[in-house]
Amino acid sequence: MVHLDQMGNVFDFPIIPKRIISLVPSQTEYLCDIGLLDQIVGCTKFCIHPSNIKQKASIIGGTKTLNLALIQSLKPDIIIGNKEENEQSQIETLQKYFSVWMSDISDLTTALEMMQKLADLFQKSSEGAKICVQIADDFAAFNQAKNLKKVLYLIWKDPYMLAGKQTFINDLLQRMGFENAANALPNPNRYPAITLSEIQQINPSIILLSSEPYPFKEKHRIAFQQLLPSASIQVVDGELFSWYGSRLLQSNAYFKQVFLES
Repeated sequence: MVHLDQMGNVFDFPIIPKRIISLVPSQTEYLCDIGLLDQIVGCTKFCIHPSNIKQKASIIGGTKTLNLALIQSLKPDIIIGNKEENEQSQIETLQKYFSVWMSDISDLTTALEMMQKLADLFQKSSEGAKICVQIADDFAAFNQAKNLKKVLYLIWKDPYMLAGKQTFINDLLQRMGFENAANALPNPNRYPAITLSEIQQINPSIILLSSEPYPFKEKHRIAFQQLLPSASIQVVDGELFSWYGSRLLQSNAYFKQVFLES
C-alpha cells in the first residue's frame, strides 16, 4: 500500500516495516503506545518514555547529533523523523540509504494527522484511532472561552527565548483561550529571543517556565516573580506542552491544573 508522510514523501512497502528507528522522543513514545516497542531497534538519548525503551533499543545520538554509522549498522526498514527536531543535512544523508518518514507538526491537527498516518503505516489503525479520538475529545471539552490573559511561554535562557506564533505550543495556548504574549514582539514567529526589559514592557498575566529544553527551576521562578510581582509564574512540565504524540492524553488534565492555579 502507498503511504505519504507529512512532507509529501511517498512510500510503498511490500510488507509492513519491522525494524524501526525513531529520531524524536514524542514519536518514540507514541510508536510504543500503539504496540511497536519490540520493533524499535534505535532511538535517541532523549527518548525517555516508556522507561524501558533504552533497554530495548540502541541509542543513536541526539535528535540533532545522529550517529549515522550506527544507524546504518542497525539496518532499519524505516526511520521516523521530524522536520523541526532533526537536522536537514543528516536526514538527507539517511534518505540516500533508507526510507525516512518525516512528520511536520505545527498544531494539534497536524499532530493527530501524524499519529493516524503512522498507525496506518504499521497496520495499527484502530490503536492509533483510539488515541487520536481521546485527545481530540479532551481538547474539544476544554473551556475555550476567551479570557484575554496574555501568556508568555519561555523555553530557553541566555538568551531568553519563547514559543511564538507558528508553533505547536502556541496552538495549544490558543485552544485554551489565551493570547500568546509573543504577539507583542516585532517578529513573533517561531522561537524569538526576548530581553527582560521587553518582558516587563509586555507585562504578561502568566509566565510559564518550561522544564525543557532549558531546565527552568524554582530559583528562576522566584527571580521572575521579583521582576513581575503581579504575574502568575510557574515552572511547568514541558513534555505536556510540546510532545505531540500520545503524551497529549495527559495534557488536558494538567493544563486545567496549571491554569486553575494561575
